[in-house]
Amino acid sequence: MTDHDDGPVVAVVGEEWRRLHPASPIVRGWQPLVAVLALGLQDGFEPQRLAVTGVLAVVAVVVGAMYYWLSWRVARFRLDGPDLVVESGVLFKRSRRVPLARLQAVDIVQPLLARALGLAELRLEVAGGKSSDAPLAYLDLESARAVRNDLLVLAAGLRDDVSVDPAPPEAMEVVLATTPSSTLLAAVVLEGPAVMLLVVFTIALAIGVVTGEFAIALGAVGPILFGLGGPVWASFTRNYGTTLADSPDGLRIRRGLIETRSQTVPPGRVQGVVVREPLVWRLFGWVRVAATVAGYAGGDQAERSTTLLPVASAATAQGVVDRVLPGVDWRSVPLSPAPVRARWRAPVEGGRLGAGIGDDGAERVFVTRRGRFGQRTDVVPLARLQSVRLRQGPLQRWLGLASVFADVSPGPVRAVGLHRDAFDARALVDRLVTDARAARAAAAPDRWLHRPPAGEEYGPPA
Repeated sequence: MTDHDDGPVVAVVGEEWRRLHPASPIVRGWQPLVAVLALGLQDGFEPQRLAVTGVLAVVAVVVGAMYYWLSWRVARFRLDGPDLVVESGVLFKRSRRVPLARLQAVDIVQPLLARALGLAELRLEVAGGKSSDAPLAYLDLESARAVRNDLLVLAAGLRDDVSVDPAPPEAMEVVLATTPSSTLLAAVVLEGPAVMLLVVFTIALAIGVVTGEFAIALGAVGPILFGLGGPVWASFTRNYGTTLADSPDGLRIRRGLIETRSQTVPPGRVQGVVVREPLVWRLFGWVRVAATVAGYAGGDQAERSTTLLPVASAATAQGVVDRVLPGVDWRSVPLSPAPVRARWRAPVEGGRLGAGIGDDGAERVFVTRRGRFGQRTDVVPLARLQSVRLRQGPLQRWLGLASVFADVSPGPVRAVGLHRDAFDARALVDRLVTDARAARAAAAPDRWLHRPPAGEEYGPPA
């Protein structure tokens, strides 16, 4: 929404139908052309092939332009009571209703071409959805931010109708942490795929020195470089420029080099936190912090949406976890180790296994520690537990061991008390069930938006 000097704040989403930006077909229409060129030129550049590919490219441009223009003409959205209605489809019309009461998050995403044109896509995440529901692609960036703010205000219940009672301006924020590009690059290079790539290159070079066949040895590096280098590049571009900020409407995350993403993790939607310490990173005191957020779709979307800090110092990570799980002092939870015989089942990580339950009233947490190379610590508030399982394989049964699983929403957090004594594991399951019931009964209701803490000022968005 926009403030005007001569009138009240005007809502950008209301009961009247609204269309997407007219330039939306341009952002979406390049895909058929690229597909035709890739297929037509993959086997060479002979004159006849170039001519046929050129004709097909012109047809793809014309047909694609018509299709995406029609798609833009029929796409529209509006409010219908407590729901957001989004209509789309050229051959088959689709009308999707998004209950705002179940709205979990609204992300602003800008692919490279959209960013060049000043456009952005809104991705709506709804509880129980398997993918982003009713994406609005594309709006101009200012309108996208305004629509997002209106939807969050309605989802929070602070306004029943933003067209009659305008929503407040977008909440201010205070930056908690940023990830320098140099630190991110060093962390990516020192992580698993990059280290493996260096090892492979060294082995290939050694083979070339011994056999004298440098060309053959180094020729094998190309496919390996492509296979292992892809994840390294993707990790760097996805997390480039990560900025973490706190605001009254939740924790804000901005990141991305080629595709930029701006998202808000609402308070109360965090189901758990995991702190990872890769093996080489521990030499520099670096960790990665990720969270399981209710409502985010599974797969790659969830991985992109739940990394809070791709790399940070341990002190910075602890401060962020304290913000995400307020009132939870997970570092003070005593972790009981696995029995010595667990090393027969897990000889590498057996000595690092641990699990424990904090005892702080409604803010009780279940904390687990594990990791073969490096270490990970999972923290789950008991009020967020969805189920508790005990699993015992044949070798565990022979050793008198069992593992305890504390299940939350799908995501990176997997709190598992591995290879506990079987008797202690059953007692841990019983205690988790009892304490989780008490924690849910005592927990305060979740709220999307709230006032800043007393005496704390929030600055304008960075």
